[in-house]
Amino acid sequence: MDEQGEVTELLEAVKGGRADAMDRVVTLMYAELERIAHRQLAREQHGHTLETGALVNEAYLKLSRLERVEWQSREHFLAIAARLMRRILIDYAVARNARKRGGAAVRIALDSRIDAPVDARHDDLLALDEALRRLSLLNERQGRIVECRFFAGMSVEETATALGLSPATVKRDWVAARAWLNRELGA
Repeated sequence: MDEQGEVTELLEAVKGGRADAMDRVVTLMYAELERIAHRQLAREQHGHTLETGALVNEAYLKLSRLERVEWQSREHFLAIAARLMRRILIDYAVARNARKRGGAAVRIALDSRIDAPVDARHDDLLALDEALRRLSLLNERQGRIVECRFFAGMSVEETATALGLSPATVKRDWVAARAWLNRELGA
């Protein structure tokens, strides 16, 4: 059985309550989880105290505590893992900013190229998170697409699979979401 088939089978076992199945999924998907964590940490300022492995481990702890998730696919698993990693970094930034009592927020642009580097600091991440929260209130599907494309680094096809959408819908909503976020972030 190929890895994707094994992951799908294990996710079914997780839904069925098999305790060790999530451990096996994470083991099989560890390289992908590291890629997502590395990508998200690359946007952080130099000297961030969380490292790739630590972010993956934090996400694993959160994944292992999730209940009643209707796991659909490998891509769905990665989208949720990316969302959890983003939440961990947001919580970290909030705690860090609370310790230093604020600071001026810096605007960031959401580049049309998914692999474009973003020189983000904690304030940047908070500004993006707030804008993404507002976008999700207006259009939840576009918010989910941004999470998959920007934070998880998924392709259009992977995002379509993860969210149960057509690639054309993902492309159209990705363009609209980027435009809305760039406007909100003052780019």
